[in-house]
Amino acid sequence: MNLPHSQSPCFIDGVAIVGAGPAGLMAAETLARQGIAVHVFDAMPTVGRKFLLAGKGGLNLTHSEPAADFVSRFGARQAQLQPWLQQFGADHVRAWAQGLGVDTFVGTSGRVFPSSMKAAPLLRAWLQRLRGLGVQFHMRQRWTGWGQNGALRLDAPTGSLEVQAKAVVLALGGASWSRLGSDGAWAPWLQAQGVEVAKLRPANCGFDVLHQASVGGETRREFLRELLGQFPTVGWTAHFSSRFAGQPFKSVAINFQGSAGPHFQRRGEFVATATGVEGSLVYAVSALLRDEIEAHGSATFYLDLLPDHSPERVLAEVRHPRGTRSLSSHLKSRLGLEGIKMGILYEQLGKERMNEPLALAAAIKALPVTVVATRPIDEAISTAGGVALEALDEHLMLRQLPGVFCAGEMLDWEAPTGGYLLTASMATGVRAGAGAAQWLAGHPTAGF
Repeated sequence: MNLPHSQSPCFIDGVAIVGAGPAGLMAAETLARQGIAVHVFDAMPTVGRKFLLAGKGGLNLTHSEPAADFVSRFGARQAQLQPWLQQFGADHVRAWAQGLGVDTFVGTSGRVFPSSMKAAPLLRAWLQRLRGLGVQFHMRQRWTGWGQNGALRLDAPTGSLEVQAKAVVLALGGASWSRLGSDGAWAPWLQAQGVEVAKLRPANCGFDVLHQASVGGETRREFLRELLGQFPTVGWTAHFSSRFAGQPFKSVAINFQGSAGPHFQRRGEFVATATGVEGSLVYAVSALLRDEIEAHGSATFYLDLLPDHSPERVLAEVRHPRGTRSLSSHLKSRLGLEGIKMGILYEQLGKERMNEPLALAAAIKALPVTVVATRPIDEAISTAGGVALEALDEHLMLRQLPGVFCAGEMLDWEAPTGGYLLTASMATGVRAGAGAAQWLAGHPTAGF
């Protein structure tokens, strides 16, 4: 179906879905399975751009942990997400993939992947199913707000048009990776309609560290703030950045206790960047670090470089006589410390304190790393904030706009990586699709 480009709204005898990511596609499947006409609009030239990028290194579909543990990953929003995940949770995701002819397996971390590890074969099978159900796709159609009588205003390479439908599902994503279509431009259009939208913030993101400078062997944070008018210098020293940016910290642990939040302690890996830190272990604690920075201007976590070693053993090995060996050779021989781990010790302590056994041993087990800013939201894996859940009814319909439903990452919830983001996005798509179908059953002549 080719939609005409004119000043008069085009009417769709069915549901218009804006956004061709996992949430929008799942809403489309839920509706089409009930025989409802579905038209999907997206600004990108092809479907599922961010979905494909997420699967570039191996598509993490969901997680195999018990349902109670799974839902706990959604923090303050777990009570709201629980019924949606009961309707379509981790087991449903695996069964759904199996129905598309895609086998899955559980990795050593409990994460669930397609057997091929790739996103493209699953997406191809999904689109084939959707087209077989009659779903029609309209690409390069960017939603730009509301037109006449609540119609969707769309811009396309060939011109602009307005579309009216019996119901609408918005699945527009957050504000990360804008080049793939999620730019958060929708927020003011909903706010203008009286919809509460929480500020979009980076989630599962990297951070810039506080630049370390020392006087008499001590970190000069207060001096820096005074010198720079309360604006701290960020990033590693040029020496550390040039040698170690892009390298991973392996087999380490992070401990963090915020001023108002749960204690975080976990082992894993992360990566040093040119200006700070990123990677899976950092992403796991990123919400707590972000909130602490917003409240107090900085956040300090403690890095355990040798989580398998007790503090007593570390101190004993540091104090062990080293004879003519250099400190670096001694620590490599006795504790296996080398490379980036030695680099960050020198970065944070300086040469003088590196030769103080008590200070060195304490730093190996609990090295303070202060972060002062999240990386830009467009670099984040996902975003927090969005349409307030209180602005939606139990079917994910906007209370201010009857017949308009919202799904996916544009809702105000967040979760760590590990399959939680994708599963919840799909669950909200199912919920919104089912809600739209129910709305149509009770309002067969409705439209916008």
